[in-house]
Amino acid sequence: MKKSSIVTIIVILVIIAGIVWFGRNSGNGGQSENPGGSPTPVAAVENTKVSSKTSKYENDELGFSVNYPTAWEADNTNSGVTFIIPIDQSQVSTVAKLQADITILSAKCAFPPVTTVKERQTVAVGAMNFSMISMANTVQGRDYFNRMYSLQSGNICYLFTFSAITLSPESKGLTGSNVTQAQNNNKAIVSTADGAFSDMVKSFAFVQAPQGKDETQVNPAK
Repeated sequence: MKKSSIVTIIVILVIIAGIVWFGRNSGNGGQSENPGGSPTPVAAVENTKVSSKTSKYENDELGFSVNYPTAWEADNTNSGVTFIIPIDQSQVSTVAKLQADITILSAKCAFPPVTTVKERQTVAVGAMNFSMISMANTVQGRDYFNRMYSLQSGNICYLFTFSAITLSPESKGLTGSNVTQAQNNNKAIVSTADGAFSDMVKSFAFVQAPQGKDETQVNPAK
């Protein structure tokens, strides 16, 4: 192939590449495809540390906020949030699990059918009325405790659940005075977490998601 033909082909390829590049950028208004300069969207979920002891969880998408102990670990779910409650390992105890959940359901609130209801009442928080039950039972040496609150708002149910599982002292190899110490510590640990859970529920508030602009009122850029 002649040298002049090779040069001609190279020139043509360069021209084509330039046309493609120009077409892509003109479709973006002359801007690069890198979205780094675009506005950052508002987060639907926010965890804000209020103090060393208290944090605030706010979910704009599901429309609520609560205050919770900063030491708790918040884990978002598709229908709410789960809080993993740390267990003080410095104490002699057999508490195996502490957890709090907030679940949002498009349904009428209903507690699970159980026969071991320990406590049942209505709790007023401002203008809101929460239904509450607590349950306790022992299965195969494990003690289970649950407290549940529910709040109906229109066709939406806000369900709050606290769960505690405690193992038997014998299963952890405890003997003598350590058994009594563990039993006392178990009650104190579960009671403290349960109280913090109830305080979290009482801090519940509805929030409204940021509203977008009415497109009919926005003047297009010229």
